[in-house]
Amino acid sequence: MIVGLATLMATMDTGIVVVALPSAQRALRMSDSDRAWVITAYTLAYGGLLLVGGRLADRLGHRRALLVGATGFVVSSAAGGAALSGGMLIAARALQGAFAALLVPSARALVAILFPEERPRTRAFGIFAATITTGAILGFIVSGLLADFLSWRWSLYANVPVAAAVWAGTLLFVPDIAGDASVGIDIFSAIMASGGLALVVFGLSEAASAAWVSGPVAIPLALGLFALVGFVVRQAVAASPLLPLSILASGTRAPAFLALALSSVGTFGLALIATYELQVALHYSPLATGAALVPFALTAAMAAALLAPRLMRTVPSTWLFVSGLGLAGIGLLCLSSAAATSALWLIVVGESLLGLGNGLSSTPSQVAVMRGLRSAQAGAASALASTSNQIGASVGSALLNSLAVSATAAYAAARPAQDPLRAVSRGYSWAALVGAGLLVIGALFVGGLARAGGTGDP
Repeated sequence: MIVGLATLMATMDTGIVVVALPSAQRALRMSDSDRAWVITAYTLAYGGLLLVGGRLADRLGHRRALLVGATGFVVSSAAGGAALSGGMLIAARALQGAFAALLVPSARALVAILFPEERPRTRAFGIFAATITTGAILGFIVSGLLADFLSWRWSLYANVPVAAAVWAGTLLFVPDIAGDASVGIDIFSAIMASGGLALVVFGLSEAASAAWVSGPVAIPLALGLFALVGFVVRQAVAASPLLPLSILASGTRAPAFLALALSSVGTFGLALIATYELQVALHYSPLATGAALVPFALTAAMAAALLAPRLMRTVPSTWLFVSGLGLAGIGLLCLSSAAATSALWLIVVGESLLGLGNGLSSTPSQVAVMRGLRSAQAGAASALASTSNQIGASVGSALLNSLAVSATAAYAAARPAQDPLRAVSRGYSWAALVGAGLLVIGALFVGGLARAGGTGDP
């Protein structure tokens, strides 16, 4: 329960300020260009520092790392809620992301260590996967409630009692597991990983307003990919790598990391398309929009916590990876049709299929990632799993948003007499269609990769 609560808090904060952001922007007199950094500062710090956080948790001990992470999250959340300027809010959000990068790998590693037997571990990771899958969507709902009835500041203050409960529960109930002082932290590798990821996300974001082959897009993408390739090469030769490549040696583990990344593409594709379609085309309020995403949260939670653990007793994990991603792709295909027609029932069907698919793929992915690892490797593997989620979320949302904006501009230019909202809906329909294709192709690739690796599934 404690590690699940810690993970839920960190995951919800990826999207908890989105609905409250217009109010915060007006209160702090932030420019339109600066407001995006309130979200980006968190996701980049979180995703870019996860590998460092995982190795630091291995070195300090996972209980101690969880305590440090929860303490830092309390302080930075309170500072963000009390922000007197846009710069102070952005800095607080970056600190939140940094401490979340220590919090989440520690929590996931503790699940693997505290549940050594296969069946209890599967149930625990089912709950863990449901927490991650639904956390971002619940962030929109909670943010809508707080923004409508209290103030945008409570979107950040709400973390304080939750983090305090995590801190107290960790002290009372989580056993103290010694860390490994021999684990080193390669700072240069951390810079290459976080910098490379930030450049890729920046390049994909710039594609919304510039051509894909233009300098503002192509140069950051090329530099980011070069840094990430260099990071992998360094891990192969470094004396104390940030990411021991031996973690990927299992035939099931590498496909599991890829499945986690692809499932996040689906989750944030849903958040991007359904949120915009509901608020702009169907004129839903922020709170009603959050409530309309409940079918996704419910189906994802039930599939991850109840259905997937039962199926894993008889069905190979890789089959669940592939079928889950395929169902998620069909869900995005329904959302593509919904964006083009503004049909609410198609949004509900698409959400439900996407949630079912994500739940089916997430739980076996979480279990496969952590299976057979020593305690000193658990933090690094947990961090890479969280990084996979964040890469899928950051890269997927940036890519689909750029595709939506580009398609909207092209449709509007070809049909200047039509309602502008029609062009917007067509743009998001195209983005969802591309996302569906990515998930289906990715599912086939995951299946082929698992087969080539020779999995040891029952």
